[in-house]
Formats: sequence, C-alpha cells, structure tokens
Amino acid sequence: MNFKIEKRIGVQATTDAIWALIGDLSTWSRWNPVETGVGGVIAFGGSVTLTERFEGLPERAVVGRIGDWQPYSQLVWTEKRGWQFNVIRYYEIQELDPGSCIVANGFIFSGFRGEGFHDKHKRVLRHACETIAEKLKAAAEAG
Repeated sequence: MNFKIEKRIGVQATTDAIWALIGDLSTWSRWNPVETGVGGVIAFGGSVTLTERFEGLPERAVVGRIGDWQPYSQLVWTEKRGWQFNVIRYYEIQELDPGSCIVANGFIFSGFRGEGFHDKHKRVLRHACETIAEKLKAAAEAG
C-alpha cells in the first residue's frame, strides 16, 4: 500500500522559468529550505544527493536515484530508506496556459515501515510540501 502527501499550487510563471529552478540542482538552497545542498545529475538512472530538513526531525543525508524526468514537466527520484521502506519524491509542472501553471511536489511512501513513518510524521511532511510550494512559487514568479 502507498501513502501520499502532496501540495499543488498555482504559479504565474512559464514552464521554462519553473524548470530553470527545479532543473538546476545546485541552486535549490536559494529557494528550498527543506532540501538543501542538492547535487547530482538529472538523467535516467542518475543520482541525486541532498540534506533533508524536516521541522522537528534531525537532518538526514539522502541519496536517491532518478526514476523519471522530463524537462519542463517532472522530476522523480526514489530512495530506499531501509528495510521495508521506500520513498518516491517528485515535482510536476502542468501548464494551464502560457505563463500559468500548476506545480505539485510530494512524497509517496511504500512498505510496512513507510506506512508507520507517514502516519507518525504526516503533519510535518505536509508542512514541508507546503513550504516548498510557496518558496518555489515566489522564486518562479519573481523571475
């Protein structure tokens, strides 16, 4: 069974402007207070590294594998967090009209321990997704 937390937000910016922020891993710390020190290569099978900072939880190093990506549309990576616990992390851009998009970011937890982590921390995770969405929106709209 999968457990999902997602935040969708309207952004008055082009897909190019939004992807410029998401696609440049080295600059995430400028707009993303939750996932910092991001590095890696956006390519099928590429890896992404970052420091994850959830409010009230200790910082942790993340090493994920790019599972899917499409420029100007989505970035998805997966992480095995231990025995019986996997996470899919994603960003999606949906263009409604030129200069108007819906941007989603979220987590999908799977596995027995994934269910427990989700249940225990869903408020913190929801807050993290909301914070990321607001900061990404502000950065994209500021140009």
